[in-house]
Amino acid sequence: MPYRCRGIQLRKGISATIAAVIIIAATITVSVAVAIWMGGITTTYTKFEKVQIVSASCTKNAGNWTLSFNLKNTGTSTSTLIEVFVNEVEVDAYGSGAVAGSWTTNMTQAQPLESGASTSLKVYVSGTKAGSSLSSGTMVNVRFHSAGGMDYVGLLELI
Repeated sequence: MPYRCRGIQLRKGISATIAAVIIIAATITVSVAVAIWMGGITTTYTKFEKVQIVSASCTKNAGNWTLSFNLKNTGTSTSTLIEVFVNEVEVDAYGSGAVAGSWTTNMTQAQPLESGASTSLKVYVSGTKAGSSLSSGTMVNVRFHSAGGMDYVGLLELI
């Protein structure tokens, strides 16, 4: 029921200050909801793969070297390692053990590496690969190639 005061009709309602507080609170609530929603969309579409070579070592046995690599996937998606290259030449055949005149690895098939997971891979290098002579003190470039098109390179000195 309206009130009358000296001929002016007054109505009951909320003050302008309270109305402003309600509008600001509603705006903040909607903004937070939109930010959470956009954050969920962003993390879904921004997955990436990144493999780090945590450590590498070299051992020698009868003129052949074994290069040991510890790898960790520090990215947010699975990385699948599909190829190994030594000095920019693809490893000829997957298998275990060093083969005279060849380079091999213990990676017998594609190696999936989940986010946060670690694995160890070995690369076997013969001292007489493709007619070239490798010797102690030579730097060898080992490159792991993933199905996502990324390359992860380790440079190691033969002992």
